[in-house]
Amino acid sequence: MNKNYFKSKLFLKYIWSYLFILIIPLVLMTIFIYENAVSSLRAEIEQSRLSQLTQAKVIVDGRIKELSEIASRISYDTRLTHYRVHDPIYSGEAIQGLDQYKSTSSMIGELMLYFHNDDKVYSSKGLYDFDVFTQSFDFESWPADKVHEDLNTIKFPTMRPADTVIKSSNIADSMLAYLIPITPNSPTPHGTVMYLIRESELASLIESILGNYQGLTYILDNEGQILVDNRQGETMTSASAKSLINLEPGIHEQTINGKAHSVVSVQSQKNGWTYVTAMPSAQFFSSVLHVRSFIVMLFIIVVLVGAAIALVLARMQYQPISMLVEFASSKRQENRAKGETAERGNELDRIRSALQEYSSRIDLQEPFARNHYLSMLLKYGNVQSLSPELRQAFDLRFDRSNHFVAVIGSGGLGVSPADRQERVKLLNRIELPELQAIGYGVELPQLDQLGLIVGFDLDDGQAGTEAAFGRVREIVEAVRSRLLAIMDDVPMIGVGTSYESPDQLNQSFIEACSAYELRSSAEPGAVTYFEKLSDAPQQADWIPGNTLMKLAQSLKQGNYDVAAPIIGSAFRTLQTTQISALLARCICFDLLNTILKTASELGIHSVAADVAPSAVYGSSLDEVERTFLTLASRICSQVEQNNRKEEHSLMDRIAAYIDERYADHSLSLESVAFAFSVSPSHVSRSFKEKIGINFIQYVWQRRLDVVIRQLKTTGDPLKDIILRVGYQDTPNFTRKFKKETGYTPGQYRKLFSENEEARRLSELEDE
Repeated sequence: MNKNYFKSKLFLKYIWSYLFILIIPLVLMTIFIYENAVSSLRAEIEQSRLSQLTQAKVIVDGRIKELSEIASRISYDTRLTHYRVHDPIYSGEAIQGLDQYKSTSSMIGELMLYFHNDDKVYSSKGLYDFDVFTQSFDFESWPADKVHEDLNTIKFPTMRPADTVIKSSNIADSMLAYLIPITPNSPTPHGTVMYLIRESELASLIESILGNYQGLTYILDNEGQILVDNRQGETMTSASAKSLINLEPGIHEQTINGKAHSVVSVQSQKNGWTYVTAMPSAQFFSSVLHVRSFIVMLFIIVVLVGAAIALVLARMQYQPISMLVEFASSKRQENRAKGETAERGNELDRIRSALQEYSSRIDLQEPFARNHYLSMLLKYGNVQSLSPELRQAFDLRFDRSNHFVAVIGSGGLGVSPADRQERVKLLNRIELPELQAIGYGVELPQLDQLGLIVGFDLDDGQAGTEAAFGRVREIVEAVRSRLLAIMDDVPMIGVGTSYESPDQLNQSFIEACSAYELRSSAEPGAVTYFEKLSDAPQQADWIPGNTLMKLAQSLKQGNYDVAAPIIGSAFRTLQTTQISALLARCICFDLLNTILKTASELGIHSVAADVAPSAVYGSSLDEVERTFLTLASRICSQVEQNNRKEEHSLMDRIAAYIDERYADHSLSLESVAFAFSVSPSHVSRSFKEKIGINFIQYVWQRRLDVVIRQLKTTGDPLKDIILRVGYQDTPNFTRKFKKETGYTPGQYRKLFSENEEARRLSELEDE
């Protein structure tokens, strides 16, 4: 044992604590156990069973919750919507999606998806007609008509008791059926997710509770039905089993089959299930004889080894603290080297100080996570689908009556890193109490652009589009004034329409991008409002220009969720407006021209070649609408695919850039981002997605590989090697190296060096 341990007052306190905790109580407990062997042993076994039963309950509840979460994800999965699973093109994707969900939990024997009043059942293995499904899965106590009724009518998650299921291969298996209506918690579900769970899966979770004892273990639902049972040497009637459901949670005495039993009961607060074990009380007395044989030996052993155990436990307890103290001490040495005051206090004080420092470093990563969260809002809208915990953690509120998005940039004129940081800092959270507005800044992929999500309330008595637009102009001017106060160049701003629901932020973002891109003036300080971009059609029946701009921008962004409603709205207007067929076709050509022109600008020329004149002239408006939606979907899919390719290529180039400059100690996420003219948040998010590890880990791994190679092949001093790879903190590098490899650099060189001179140098360093 390291003698330095005994110089620590904290380590000596641990020893004395364990001496009192172990030796004195254990001696007293030995005497107490000898006099109260039966009751103590029985209580120990019962408490052990209670703990095991509680653990089994927690595990089963967790698995059931996991199934509910899977059902929730299925209900929101666009691959598994009603129209997608019926579409011959996408049905295979839906089956594949179900199989992916099934593979996420080992508990699932089979996963089915059923839509109300449908004649088909979708599973991870394929598509069944309902009659074929009931033949393939023949439940002994659940007739086909009842299956159909339950799938169509249940409104709450329901677990059916274990039942014998005869599959199409004539293989019988005992399975439970768990039915969850979707969408979860909806008063009017549109379908049902059904899991088939082998009884053995649940039984295996509780079979360790009885151990070597005889008895019974049950899981009963809130109606007293036996869902799962595990018998070891005993049986119980259904009436006796139902009587167990009324027991209060805890340990009880009860007569079963004419014998006294110790019954342990635990009830789940989540689903109302009752977990029960029943064990004959006579088994406890047989164990007492074994206890008496060892009682004297235990007494002697406790006295002799108590001190030794206290020393061992004290060392085990103190060892991780000593490692943390070593780390904290090295940080103090670095601080003293920088001229900072040495920190006083015991080991725990130094550890707490080091943890606070690293906690502040973790806080530095919060802006990247927050920016990713807000970027998802700009892309998809749908605020309510995002985690409320994250909204609370990032202090984001979307409870105002109106919301809009603005894009702020330099118009391609470039912006210095310092100016950009000032903008990001100002717009991160901007409050305008006099206008009842609050805004959140978003770093866009383009280095010279920033997004601003704004929520605001109108004054009492104000309402309508004009009032909202007037407030938007006031807010934009206030933001513009604040920007002018901190920088010399005047930003250009594109402003989207304000919407009452924050779920339409993606719509406003597309509009803001359109306004920014199509601004009427390239002069600094130009503010362009989407609502003022050709907001009136040239003729009463034509599609407004700003609608066509928004459609073009949504296609450029690859956002089909915005493009599809625009096309649908245009065709609904054509169908309800009394215009001639020729004029309707001309308007359709106007819409088609926008789609094809945008595709051409994006370099997607195959779309135009596939469009025949008959697609407009020889078809009904419904058919033309479907054709246009298909074209929009193809363009958006191609844009997303191109973006992924460009993103992958960019990340490959960034990785190559790091490989060339890893030895530069000034290499950072910000410097790389500005070198490639993209935002740091975009690099941080995309690098982890494409490369598999984050930026800092990649740089560390690259430097580590070089250090390992040079330790093996050269005899250079460790400090010189570390400085050559761009790392200036030698003690910190040594700690990280040992954590990564299990050896200090000197130990690693001694064990793996290919150079005899380096090996001798390592031995000298160790001496």
